[in-house]
Amino acid sequence: MINRPKSNRYLTKSRFKLALECPTKLYYTRKPAEYKDNSLDDRFLRALAWGGYQVGELAKYYYPGGIEITAGSYEESLTASEKYLRSEEVTLFEPAICYRNLLVRVDVLVKKGNELQLIEVKAKSFKSADEFTTRRGTIDSKWKAYLYDVAFQKYVLQKAYPEYKVSSHLLLVDKTKSATVEGLNQRFFIARGAGNEVEIIPRNTTDLGYPILTPVNVDELVEKIWNEDQELLGHTMNFEEYIWELAEYYEKDEPVWERVRKECRSCQYRLALPIENDLKSGFHQCWEKMANLKLVDLHRPMTIDIWDNRPPRSDNFLGQGWYFQDQVDPADLGTASDTPSKTGLQRVERQALQVNMARETDPEYYLDHEGLMDAVEGVQYPLHFIDFETTMVPLPFFRGQRPYEQIAFQFSHHTLDESGKVVHQTQWINDEPGKFPNFRFVRELKKALSNNQGTIFRYAAHENTVLCQLYDQLAASEEPDREELMHWIQTITYRYEREGSSKTYLWKGERNMVDLLDLVKRFYYDPVTNGSNSLKAVLPASILRSRYIQEVYSKPVYGEVIRSLNFREHTWLQPDGEGGYISPYQQLPEIYEGWTRDELDRRVHPDDDLDDGGAAMTAYNMMQFTEMEDKERQRIISALLKYCELDTLAMVMLWEFWMRG
Repeated sequence: MINRPKSNRYLTKSRFKLALECPTKLYYTRKPAEYKDNSLDDRFLRALAWGGYQVGELAKYYYPGGIEITAGSYEESLTASEKYLRSEEVTLFEPAICYRNLLVRVDVLVKKGNELQLIEVKAKSFKSADEFTTRRGTIDSKWKAYLYDVAFQKYVLQKAYPEYKVSSHLLLVDKTKSATVEGLNQRFFIARGAGNEVEIIPRNTTDLGYPILTPVNVDELVEKIWNEDQELLGHTMNFEEYIWELAEYYEKDEPVWERVRKECRSCQYRLALPIENDLKSGFHQCWEKMANLKLVDLHRPMTIDIWDNRPPRSDNFLGQGWYFQDQVDPADLGTASDTPSKTGLQRVERQALQVNMARETDPEYYLDHEGLMDAVEGVQYPLHFIDFETTMVPLPFFRGQRPYEQIAFQFSHHTLDESGKVVHQTQWINDEPGKFPNFRFVRELKKALSNNQGTIFRYAAHENTVLCQLYDQLAASEEPDREELMHWIQTITYRYEREGSSKTYLWKGERNMVDLLDLVKRFYYDPVTNGSNSLKAVLPASILRSRYIQEVYSKPVYGEVIRSLNFREHTWLQPDGEGGYISPYQQLPEIYEGWTRDELDRRVHPDDDLDDGGAAMTAYNMMQFTEMEDKERQRIISALLKYCELDTLAMVMLWEFWMRG
């Protein structure tokens, strides 16, 4: 039996990965009664959003005869794993391996004689092992967490069983493969189990088609990690020393007060205030300890929130102790390009605007109305505002699809005519589980936008990207109207090929959609948003500034005077009791019990400045399981229709603010 301590404070692989993000997080984890954790802690919703549990279950079918270690406690799991590993040959799922106070649960462990194959299953996609490293031979940042995870596991396994030869592998979702069976995703049903745990219920697994998961040996990269210097608390050490330093801090439950960094911006332990609902903000505690700041100062606009502030400049600011935007001289942001590709604010100019406004007590918003009007000169009414909801899952819903191939399942469409009349004109959602939606999506969208030649607006590049992906799907299909649909997509989108710093357009449609986000970045900034360009930040800021929006939408006109497909006599602007208004996004119904759309969007995409789509994607993935009760399905569909409608209405409101004040 492996000698192991009785302490319950093991450094596990999940805690090791957390420490890779930030070693101080080790102190905040597993303290739900003390520190607020904004990460998605609902395993069921995590499973729906990211599909990792399904990939893990599919992987087991690649290793028939494997034994799953289901024992509950650490001690029980370790005892069971040790017993099975006495066999000459055995395959184990989730065996527990311990060395001193290090503990890992290996996804798949194959023993053959004196050889152990460690296989870490990931829902991350890849095409070639060449992408693991950069041209300079360093580990690519996109793969660092995955490879360090394997390096940690192999270290523990090799220490626990030094007499064995250990090889390490990643089992990844291969984007070069296609599903050769229908409904592969739905064959691994996601359900809530006892104690709110996730249950994956396999069904119809006799034929799972051609494998779409590919194993990759990563021993050389693990060796590279083991031999590279690591940094902690200003000290350089090897990988083994790094592990034991982290393990000791976790064992003693002591915080690693290392340094603040730009990544603190999206820290899961960041709250708006030092204490909210009796739970502490780890973010505030870190900056108080590591930057010697007073908690009262942390309400000031911070340099980590400067829009699009990239390394090394962002790191230099922190290194010089410039924690707040009012400490930064705009000249330190760099200089704008002498040959801008577009009119309006350049990146550095917008950053300088943000920094300058941070110095003002009561700053006004910035709107270059003249520049905006020049940029939109020639728009043709009626204006069309569209928004898509999409999903990409590792296990395809449909035969012939590759992992993470685009699924477009919903759109909303508002119009605004020259007289100012707003209409929620059309909407579409795929409400049939197991039905491939993409080509019908294009047909319905074409029908909605083809009654006239009015200018089409989107918010961000997503809609253009999706339509180009659907173009490729149509090109590979045998749809009878594919040529017609492909030609229509070309009329409202653009596509280019990049070679170095130059790009060559393959097409740019005569009715190419106009990006409202691009107009925001170039002509509009409100300090209320603190640098965020999310529509969920821009809309409330615009409401506060616009007399027109306040006058119109503070009455129950939406759904009566203004036609809506989902609301009746709705009042969008409701006072918050502090002189402002409750964000319209906070008025939407919960998509799941205890989860609003806004919360779920932020937690599914915590690092995405636009943080949209997480709730809709999760809901659609759930609706693909036919066992859902019709009442629940209809409730989710109703909520999704309202969510998407608000997104296009928000675009209309932004336009009305710009044009009417």
